[in-house]
Amino acid sequence: MAGMELLSPAGGMEQLKAAVRFGADAVYGGLTRFGLRASAENFDWQSLEKALALVHKAGKRFYLTLNILPYDDELGQLEQDARRAAEMGVDAAIVSDLGAFAMLHKRVPELTLHVSTQANVMNAEAAGVFAALGAKRIVLSRELSLERIQELRALIPDSVELEAFAHGAMCMAHSGRCMFSDFLAGRGGNRGACAQPCRWEYTVLEAKRPDEPIPVMEDERGTYLFSAYDLNMLSHLPEMQKTGICSIKIEGRMKTAYYVAGVTHAYRKALDLLNESEDKYRAALPGLQEDLLKISHRRSNTGFYFGAPQPASGAEGFYQNMEFSGRIVDRTDGAVLVEVKNRFHVGDPMEILSPGGISAFTVTRIVREDNKEEVDFVSVAGQRVWLDVDAPAEAGDYLRGPNRNHRMEG
Repeated sequence: MAGMELLSPAGGMEQLKAAVRFGADAVYGGLTRFGLRASAENFDWQSLEKALALVHKAGKRFYLTLNILPYDDELGQLEQDARRAAEMGVDAAIVSDLGAFAMLHKRVPELTLHVSTQANVMNAEAAGVFAALGAKRIVLSRELSLERIQELRALIPDSVELEAFAHGAMCMAHSGRCMFSDFLAGRGGNRGACAQPCRWEYTVLEAKRPDEPIPVMEDERGTYLFSAYDLNMLSHLPEMQKTGICSIKIEGRMKTAYYVAGVTHAYRKALDLLNESEDKYRAALPGLQEDLLKISHRRSNTGFYFGAPQPASGAEGFYQNMEFSGRIVDRTDGAVLVEVKNRFHVGDPMEILSPGGISAFTVTRIVREDNKEEVDFVSVAGQRVWLDVDAPAEAGDYLRGPNRNHRMEG
């Protein structure tokens, strides 16, 4: 494998297409059961077959998430699903439960197995147990520093690959093993139904004054004691590579296709430049980080890779420096047909996000597709309009413009 693999999330078919088109080496996605993202679109058997055909035609890989913590009465179905997935050609299954892992290694030996981050592999002994059970790859616990990862790499067989998260939402619990949602919302986080109560705003009650809630003041937006910052390791890919990590993972199976496209694009560019030279990579970093700020995100840090995260919590909401305006669905000479997502106007400065790069232009004319009427602005999601565009653009590219609805970074 030349350089580190770029692994992107595929919560559904549209996200998968975006990941493949914008440069992922592999994608990970789940079935409608056993995949820890019950609210995502996910894949049924028919759509999984189509997904595998698309991914493999592009020379990419598909890893199936089977990382739920199963009960005894679910193991039989889990085995059946794993066997069927192996027969269909998934490149690996991501599994967290030790018993399920051992069962699949024994009963479905043709299925390549990756250890989920939910298994919390923190040391070489744990890695060795999974290696003995046939693990091809270990998705490391998110609480490991780069120094500890390098030490672990030296203590395990070279045949066992190491994967680590590089970007996306982080959980306040240990590598996602959280009961917060179970107790507060009756929805099991380790059963794929997390309600994300760590993102809620909290106050303190003093026992003798139950009718006087006290806000724990953090800033003018509220108090988010348990809400972790996002992870962003774009500026530290050489350090990740030097530890022996073979695959970097973008979190986000609940994210939109636009999010997947934008983050994948930035990391693809960064990895390609790093493979050429570290100097080229370093020179491009400011622009690539700026591109990430144009996509919806929480404030970010480097997680546990350089010690305890600073700040550890308090991520109070989402930011984006530009707004997702629409998706290009067709193009002719000098014009593109856009399926609208958010409002934009004649005169707005816009960008086209394409696998080949990012192009800027100004909206000079908007023509509705349905009645050919020329308008000054468009604001109805799903409506299709023609825009005059001389910049490079193709169907499947994304359009973004001025931020009108969300806070700017900083």
